[in-house]
Amino acid sequence: MKYGIAIFPSKSIQDQANALRKRYDPRYSLIPPHLTLKESFEADEEILSETVEELRKIAKETEPFHIQINKVSTFEPVTNTIYFKVEPIQQLNDLHSKLHEGKFDDNQTHPFVPHITIAQDLEHDEFSDILGRLQMEGFHLEDYVDRFQLLYQLDNESWTVYQTFVLGRD
Repeated sequence: MKYGIAIFPSKSIQDQANALRKRYDPRYSLIPPHLTLKESFEADEEILSETVEELRKIAKETEPFHIQINKVSTFEPVTNTIYFKVEPIQQLNDLHSKLHEGKFDDNQTHPFVPHITIAQDLEHDEFSDILGRLQMEGFHLEDYVDRFQLLYQLDNESWTVYQTFVLGRD
């Protein structure tokens, strides 16, 4: 089964992201707005139980932190994806690193760019128009991160929470 690890932002940030995702993200219905900490990976029951134990340990050792979103950005020219750019802070980078070392495979296909996708798979003209409009709007969002989630993928390719891990606690 496929698993992944993500942070779900607060409802207010999810609402802002979803207002755009409804129109510009064909994968809108598969997963709520999120910040991916670890891309999808395969695990059986034995590996999953070890993974959960390690995630508990990482969560306990990680203090909650704040994130800021100050603009939209893009992965152009690689893809026509537009996202809320989450400012990279040490706590977030450290959490990401812990999920790619030790008992975890380093399955990264791209460098870590903390973000929340708001549009993807757009035609070039539509992409340029949306990006220009969103860059003029400007965004100043802040959120408090005190948990992350282990997710699994269902047969219809949607994702759901398997377990939540609260930072700084058992």
